[in-house]
Amino acid sequence: MMDLQDAVVIVTGSSSGVGAACARQLAERGCHVVVNYASNQDGAQQTAAQCRELGVETEVLRADVAEDEDCRRLAAAAEARWGRLDGLVNNAGTTKFCDHNDLDGLDKQDFLRIYGVNTVGPYQMARAAAPLMRRGGCGSVVNVASIAGVMGIGSSIAYAASKGALITLGLSLARVLGPEIRVNTVCPGFIDGDWLAEGMGAERYARIKAHLQKNTPLRTTMTADTVAEAILYFLGGAAGVTGETLILDGGHHLLQMPFARR
Repeated sequence: MMDLQDAVVIVTGSSSGVGAACARQLAERGCHVVVNYASNQDGAQQTAAQCRELGVETEVLRADVAEDEDCRRLAAAAEARWGRLDGLVNNAGTTKFCDHNDLDGLDKQDFLRIYGVNTVGPYQMARAAAPLMRRGGCGSVVNVASIAGVMGIGSSIAYAASKGALITLGLSLARVLGPEIRVNTVCPGFIDGDWLAEGMGAERYARIKAHLQKNTPLRTTMTADTVAEAILYFLGGAAGVTGETLILDGGHHLLQMPFARR
């Protein structure tokens, strides 16, 4: 089991949303954090400032996880600053909002871009981080996939496919990175926040959120903080768990008629 006090964790895509919540919760437990962003520098600096207020050290780095060189820079920054790396949260993600019925709405470049960030990126990050994490003897990787990858729903077919591939990637990495490194995956459902609201539009966002809060077994939707709590469970606990996929959706996947168009 990893002791998060004075540990070092890279959180990709941590300028907002789940990544930012994860960085803050790690800082609350005394963990030093590498905050990563691709375009939202202000958000990343805000996340880092909140972490520092909690008494930990941070590094803020712009990096596109679709680029292998950038992934290696993130791992190298942790080594240069702290000489160690204990955890990796593969949270960075992207999509194109496109109704699943609109098969002409996606092209090859859409798939390549979405897979580059959502699937290839986590692979490259794990590869870059593995040597340093193995040195510590007790590392943990958590991939942030989606219920979309389990049910074939979500913002677009390309997004759902990329997250399904990420779930499979987690299984493969868990086999080869043990015994020093555990690899697990979380699959959030609908997450309250600006990302979905902006992508869906305010009216559709409110309608789907209300539907899920009325019809799922737990009558709830996820927040960035509830997803971060599950990520920290895999990072700092779950000592005997690897290759696991955890669905966080209030029971959405149990509905007989899932609300597929999100």
